[in-house]
Amino acid sequence: MSLTNEKIQQRLQEKFGELVSGFEEPYGMLTFAAPKENNIKVLQFLFDDEELRFQFLTALCAVHYPERKGEELAVVYHLHNLVDNVRIRFKVFTDINQPDVYTATSLYSTANWMERETFDFYGVNFVGHPNLKRILNVDEMDYFPLRKEFPLEDQTRRDKDDEMFGRGGSFM
Repeated sequence: MSLTNEKIQQRLQEKFGELVSGFEEPYGMLTFAAPKENNIKVLQFLFDDEELRFQFLTALCAVHYPERKGEELAVVYHLHNLVDNVRIRFKVFTDINQPDVYTATSLYSTANWMERETFDFYGVNFVGHPNLKRILNVDEMDYFPLRKEFPLEDQTRRDKDDEMFGRGGSFM
């Protein structure tokens, strides 16, 4: 019997009940969320369960949702079951003022660098990480560049006016 999204969702709900929520299937990939305090319990279950076997961490990243008060940052795990060739997406949300999420390095060795990169660009503090520090940005940087906290361009720049590109304005 092949592993389906419905079976994965059923196994998660049997184990965690209401703790897992937000089940969706964008582009056929099962996506769900759990409270950040339970991220390791859910990941451990997905890893250890004889039927699920999500033992490969494909990607770990963050997303900044400034409009979601109290859960502005999402840590997103992309997991892969190599035996059945099934992928899932697991999210945990955290407050931007307290961006603490437990590290997954004890389960997935690949989480080490991915968590460091996520810390570097989004400021997520992975509690228990063996060496959490900036790896791509300079240490003196006092902000996190991928958060949506700054305008993309200086809105007062004259060379960016639409009339300079033939879009509106006068040509006289």
